[in-house]
Amino acid sequence: MSYLDRIRAIQIYDAPAYRPFIAGGTQVGQVHRDIAGELGEFPEILTVTEAAVTLAPGLADHASRTAAMGEVLADLKARGLIKGWRGEPYAVSERWGRPPLFEMERAAVPLFGTEGYGVHVNGFVRDEDGGMKMWIGKRSMTKPTGPGKLDQVVAGGLPAGIAVADNLIKECGEEADIPPEIARRAHPVGSVSYCTERPEGLRRDILFNYDLELPADFIPRNTDGEVEEFYLWPMEQVMAAVRDTDDFKFNCGVIIIDFLIRRGFIGPDDPDYVDILRGMHTSR
Repeated sequence: MSYLDRIRAIQIYDAPAYRPFIAGGTQVGQVHRDIAGELGEFPEILTVTEAAVTLAPGLADHASRTAAMGEVLADLKARGLIKGWRGEPYAVSERWGRPPLFEMERAAVPLFGTEGYGVHVNGFVRDEDGGMKMWIGKRSMTKPTGPGKLDQVVAGGLPAGIAVADNLIKECGEEADIPPEIARRAHPVGSVSYCTERPEGLRRDILFNYDLELPADFIPRNTDGEVEEFYLWPMEQVMAAVRDTDDFKFNCGVIIIDFLIRRGFIGPDDPDYVDILRGMHTSR
């Protein structure tokens, strides 16, 4: 296995199998043909053709679209088509920075192929000799996605109505008991984006990455039940786990690869370097 294998795992996408999902006259997602076949039961809300799945034009504002989609999602949930219901609304828009057209349940986002956003924090410490270690979290077995997989010290989705910086501080407190005065030291260092098919549907995610140097004596402690335990690993161990195993959640390993490139652990002499860089920034 290799780092490039981790990148290829976020590039699984059969484009002809999907139809555009249109709302407010603009494409906001992609719906698999099998799911599109289930949506014809809502003709007053969704128009389903071979060309597209379109939210009714008469639903002309945020509130009406949100309410109508809520009806659809409740039915799909009852039929077992949406698993791992979170009770957490996500904003749906044409792309990042545009006004939200409506909100819908987080667990339904992959089903409709809308963009999802998240915040990931690489928490690291420096040794007295200048070496570096990274805090790694092991996800709870009760998590609806990636149970038991390895993760960043802090990572979470971005719900509707909360700023990225505020969400960062919230997640730091909930997942690792990192106090706000330390969390605010996290530096935004870029993003990773991908479009890939997963068991829950099409994941079109943009993940905002932060680096946070933690005090040498800090020990993370989970407070929301989402992390089973934490490990402080030398970078060599982190690199081997990402490169040689499937222990990390599919996107968390990619976040670490981004860190390794930015910090010089992976450089241009690696024959896969350019392909890795290209593969971490995909938009479809």
